[in-house]
Amino acid sequence: MVLDRIHIDPQVCGGKATIRGLRLTVDFVLKLLGDGYTAAEIVKEYPELILEDVYQAAKYGAAGR
Repeated sequence: MVLDRIHIDPQVCGGKATIRGLRLTVDFVLKLLGDGYTAAEIVKEYPELILEDVYQAAKYGAAGR
């Protein structure tokens, strides 16, 4: 599984997994998905994201990382 859009940097967001270096954490995206937002709604609300970012965040979360 390729997750090239998920980055972990100790200097960004306390070392939490983020979306390609942005200050949006995977946990935040997973919370939005859990709250019922669709990937399209998330991308509309956060235009710095693309659909692949949301999909990879979901895959990362599903892998239990």
